[in-house]
Amino acid sequence: MINKRILLESHPCFSEAAHGKFGRLHLPVAPLCNVQCRYCVKKFDCANESRPAITSRLLSKEEAVERVEVLIDRKTNLSVIGIAGPGDSIFNETTLEVCKEISSRFPELILCISTNGLLLADRIEDLKEAGISSITITINAATAHTAQKIYSWVNYNGRRLTGVEGAELLLQKQYEGLKAAANYGFAVKINTVLMPEVNDKEITTIALRAARYGTEIMNVMPLIPQGEFSHLRIPKHSEIVDIRAECAYYLPQMGHCMQCRSDACGLIGEDVDVELEMLMAGLGVDYDAVVC
Repeated sequence: MINKRILLESHPCFSEAAHGKFGRLHLPVAPLCNVQCRYCVKKFDCANESRPAITSRLLSKEEAVERVEVLIDRKTNLSVIGIAGPGDSIFNETTLEVCKEISSRFPELILCISTNGLLLADRIEDLKEAGISSITITINAATAHTAQKIYSWVNYNGRRLTGVEGAELLLQKQYEGLKAAANYGFAVKINTVLMPEVNDKEITTIALRAARYGTEIMNVMPLIPQGEFSHLRIPKHSEIVDIRAECAYYLPQMGHCMQCRSDACGLIGEDVDVELEMLMAGLGVDYDAVVC
């Protein structure tokens, strides 16, 4: 694993100073998910759209490693390789296969995964052996009463659970996983989607619990109304600011998140077209000399 001090200084999600210097590459190799969030829709993609859980196409292990090789060769200030879907990273074995390969060939890169946390405690040793150093866990509720409103179902060990039963299991596994990740030395970030009139009263409690378990930073993100939650409103900027201020009492807050796609590439907020990068590299074209 990468030294945590170095990671916190060069990971663009953990350091606002780093996000303008170091790039990240998200590899969309994890299509399957074991939790259905009511706000999550994966089937639509627009090249100009930036939101979690979408990608132009899925990658095989070989294609994913090739993308890393090309961007390393092009000296793109790449510091982080992330696997953020479009499903749950831990629920897909390809995630560990890709991370092991990249870790062995490019040990200087930070390997980061995003997860709903359901399988985190169960697979924590596997994640460490794969060379992963950073974990982002999306936790949207502090009580099962609220969680059952947010999640349609939870699939654990082949059992599909709904309602309070599914919500209670998910919350239990999320906080178990968070504690295990911190104890194993991972850098941990919490993502929380602010859903007005749904979970807004519980977000400071999430921050408090996460801080107790050793989380480094929290990212409160605005809801993108879609799917079953298409009728909900986008939170006001003032609401986000106020909740971040309340949570900052317990945890540092990330204020530069762009709610990245599962195939994001480049600096946060200045993504490059990785398909074009690959094409230019394959054709032997000097990309820097191309005038658009």
